[in-house]
Amino acid sequence: MSIRSAINRLPVDRFLLMMIATIALAAFLPARGQVAEAFDWVVFGAIALLFFLYGARISPQAVWAGLLHWRLQGLVFLSTFLLFPLIGLVAAPIADAVLPAELAFGILFVTLLPSTVQSSIAFTSIAGGNVPAALTSASVSNLLGVLVTPALVLLLAHAQGGGFSFDAITKIAVQILVPFALGQLFRPLIGGWLGRHKKLTQVVDRGSILLVVYAAFSEGMVAGVWSQLEFGDLATVVAFDIVILAIVLAFTTAAARIFGFSKPDEIAIVFCGSKKSMATGIPMAGILFPGHALALIVLPLMLFHQIQLFACATLAQRYSRQTAAVPETTAAEAMNKEQEAVGLKV
Repeated sequence: MSIRSAINRLPVDRFLLMMIATIALAAFLPARGQVAEAFDWVVFGAIALLFFLYGARISPQAVWAGLLHWRLQGLVFLSTFLLFPLIGLVAAPIADAVLPAELAFGILFVTLLPSTVQSSIAFTSIAGGNVPAALTSASVSNLLGVLVTPALVLLLAHAQGGGFSFDAITKIAVQILVPFALGQLFRPLIGGWLGRHKKLTQVVDRGSILLVVYAAFSEGMVAGVWSQLEFGDLATVVAFDIVILAIVLAFTTAAARIFGFSKPDEIAIVFCGSKKSMATGIPMAGILFPGHALALIVLPLMLFHQIQLFACATLAQRYSRQTAAVPETTAAEAMNKEQEAVGLKV
């Protein structure tokens, strides 16, 4: 039996295996120095390409429908900026009793952050969810998070902020909104071609997530964050992160079903309402918490980021089996199904 056949027979999502391999690569061969700087540009380009393709595939009517879906957007917002912080307020004192103060504070900081953008949308697409609504939710969450997160830190953690930075807004504009707008502009020219080459969108969807995973673990390895901890502390932080994520996943799933949302809307709510952005959180932490404690403060966020990727990869595969007739649905196929459900075409 070939290696490929053996892997295909494993009762594990192949995408999860790819992420494990990516983490192992980052552990043994992390990007350093000029290589890391060059890799940052690769990640930037991959994410920009991802949103260019989304723009080329999504009709303007679908985008407006996502923006006007106020019930869905409101539920995601409440999960991100109300439910999460309330959980953090309960978890932080418990963590402070068993962990160093910086790690306990880091657990609270995780709960105050906005949602992710690229992975929320990519997982929603892979799972066959409402991609326009997810795009709107994740982008608005990050835009609001630039102001809401520092305010929550000051209010709930009594931290001394160092002022506001608008770099995050610039990154969202340059890396997400501009490519998406260009995709919309070129949609009449390439939309049909993308529909006939669905494999390309699948590669970009999943490839962008793998690049983010590698970059995140490389940064942690190079910074030497892991050498500052005992194994018991690390395991405790992982346990807190898992419990927090599990509570929010359960809440968003139950709330979506109680309020009668469709399956595509439920998928968008679950993936957008349960995520926390490391890409936004680490730069914010550098501004709000300058000093030697920064590495430990962001460690719970780095671990939460990896845990949510694994959990959402599993959920995306499970949702994909529920929303498609085949065992594994590509991102492009999932997008087509969602658009067909609302009477739109790619």
